[in-house]
Amino acid sequence: MMKMLVYAAAILLLPIGAAHAISPPPLHEGLWQTHTQSIESPGGDKTEMASEICRNHAVDQHAESLANNLKGCTKVSENVEGNTYTSEMRCVVGNTVVDSKGVVTVQGDTSAHSETHITYTPALGGKTGGVMIQDSKYVGSCPADMQPGDVKLANGRIVHRGGH
Repeated sequence: MMKMLVYAAAILLLPIGAAHAISPPPLHEGLWQTHTQSIESPGGDKTEMASEICRNHAVDQHAESLANNLKGCTKVSENVEGNTYTSEMRCVVGNTVVDSKGVVTVQGDTSAHSETHITYTPALGGKTGGVMIQDSKYVGSCPADMQPGDVKLANGRIVHRGGH
């Protein structure tokens, strides 16, 4: 269940900082820390995690391309007003329709706050949806052991996704 919530939220959050027709300004290249809180409905099951990603504009553009080409997904709407980016997507995963609505607010090119609301129709594993809240901030240059696209998990493990 949480994987589906993360998947749907990621669809909305990947375009942040990528260049396309409607986008907030590009985010600063380098190391970003992200705190993520997910809450499932019904029941209010809560999950929190922290991670770091080494990003550059090519990584952001690649993520944008992946999000825009996910099989079974369509972008319903997107809009930018000032420093706020809103997006709605609909995905069909098996027999379930996943509707995602997200709002991302950026502060300059060094921080972003996002809230993504997801609904599942019909309910998936007894869950009807959830919300994901992320706070991300630029913390400096990427360390020597991380390349653009690499993600460091809270336990210190680095997932190498570089090469973009």
